[in-house]
Amino acid sequence: MNLIYRYATITDISVIREIARKTWFATYEPILGTHQPQYMFDLIYSEEGLEEQMNAGQVFVLQSGIDSEMKEIQIAFASYSLKTESEKIYKLNKLYLNPDLQGGGLGKKLLIEIERQIRNLGGEWLDLNVNRYNKAKLFYERMGFEVIAEEDIPIGNYFMNDYAMRKKL
Repeated sequence: MNLIYRYATITDISVIREIARKTWFATYEPILGTHQPQYMFDLIYSEEGLEEQMNAGQVFVLQSGIDSEMKEIQIAFASYSLKTESEKIYKLNKLYLNPDLQGGGLGKKLLIEIERQIRNLGGEWLDLNVNRYNKAKLFYERMGFEVIAEEDIPIGNYFMNDYAMRKKL
């Protein structure tokens, strides 16, 4: 499959929401139940919330592919932003791959593309947070990230119980 990477704009919010909806609940309901994932989705992935994130400097990248029938398929998205300029640290805020397409190396290719973009911007480190019980932690470790801290981040009446991870680019 030929992969295409492009920067998302506000006109792509519906695509981001569609991919997020497919992955979010499948990932987080087994870990957190139904209420917290719904609360967080409504907050983070509302049209207004995504527009705010874009306006605040998060760069969203869409990964799509051309199938055998020459039709474009939306595969995944990621977002990143500058965390600290003085230390050249960027933060991977999101990386979500359609669950129907997981396991074929597409997430790895998207992360490699994000790392390339960040290096081109002068970034030397990439940080991310992942839920302590999310199997994606193993993926990030295979990609060279290391746990640097545990964080309990309040979000509404809930907490995100995460590992903070970092990779030297």
